Amino acid sequence: MIIEKQRVFRFAPSPNGYLHLGHAYSVLLNFDLARQCGGRLLLRIEDIDTGRARPEFEAAIYEDLGWLGIEWERPARRQSDHFDDYAHALERLDAMGLLYACDCRRSDIARATEGTPDWPRDPDSSPLYPGTCRAKPRRAAREALAAGGVALRLDMDEASARAGQGLKWREFGALRPSIRAGVADEAIRSSREGRGLVPADPARWGDVVLARKDTPASYHIAVVVDDALQGVTDVVRGRDLFEATSLHRLLQRLLDLPAPDYRHHDLILDEKGQKLAKSMAPTALRALRADGWTPADVRRRIGL
Repeated sequence: MIIEKQRVFRFAPSPNGYLHLGHAYSVLLNFDLARQCGGRLLLRIEDIDTGRARPEFEAAIYEDLGWLGIEWERPARRQSDHFDDYAHALERLDAMGLLYACDCRRSDIARATEGTPDWPRDPDSSPLYPGTCRAKPRRAAREALAAGGVALRLDMDEASARAGQGLKWREFGALRPSIRAGVADEAIRSSREGRGLVPADPARWGDVVLARKDTPASYHIAVVVDDALQGVTDVVRGRDLFEATSLHRLLQRLLDLPAPDYRHHDLILDEKGQKLAKSMAPTALRALRADGWTPADVRRRIGL
C-alpha cells in the first residue's frame, strides 16, 4: 500500500507594509487547499530585508490572518533568525566556483548598457548584468561580504553548465487573466488542473545577485532554502513570481534541494489594472475591517 506524503503549504509575507486583498487571496487559497487535502499550513515572515521590515507590520500580519480565520502552525519561521542557513547555502555555491564579488552600482550597469538599445533584459525588465566583474580574481564569499561594498553574483553560465539539461518544474496553476478588485461579479478561480512540466530557463535572469552585506541573502536563495528546510511540498503564489521559478529550480538543483509543486495564481489588480501594493491604504485588510467588512465579504469580493 502506498501512503501519500502529507502536503505542506506556506504563506510567506514580508513585514514591510499592511496586508491587502491580494495577500488575502493568496493565503486563503493556501489555507483552503491545505484543508481540502488534509495538509499543513505554515507561516513564514520574510524579513530578510531588515532595513524595511517593521515589528508593527509583523504584528499586523498575525492580527489580519487571525481575523480572516486562518489557522497555521506555530511558531512562524522568521527569516532574520536563520541567516546562518542562507550563509551555508552560499558557501556551498562558492565552493563550486559559482559566485563572484561585484562592486558595480546600478549607475555603472546603466552606463555599460545604455549604448546598446537591444541589450537583453531579465523578466523584471532590468538590463542583464554585463559581466564587468566576472573575470576579476575571486575571493571567498564570506570574505568578500565582510569586506563590504560588494554583492555576490551567480555565474549563470557556470551554474547552468553544472546543473545540466532538462531542468523543469511541475505546475498546477492555470494562468488566467487577472481581475480587478472591486468588480464583484468577477471571481478568481483556483485551478487544480495540472499544466504539466514547465521547462525552466534561468539564463534569462543573467548573473543575479544572491547576497549583499546589508542583505546577506536575496529572496531567491532564502526562499529555496526555507522551502526545503520546512518540508514545503506545494508553493501557491502569485503569477508575478512565475518566471522566478526558473531561477529557483536552478538553485534547488545546485544545492540538492527537493522541488515543490507550484501553483501560480492570478493577481488582483486595482481599478487601473495595476498590481496591488502595500502602500495602497484603501485595499489594506485593516482599512476594510475598519469600514465594517467581514471575512465573508473578503471571500466574496475575491471570488472565494
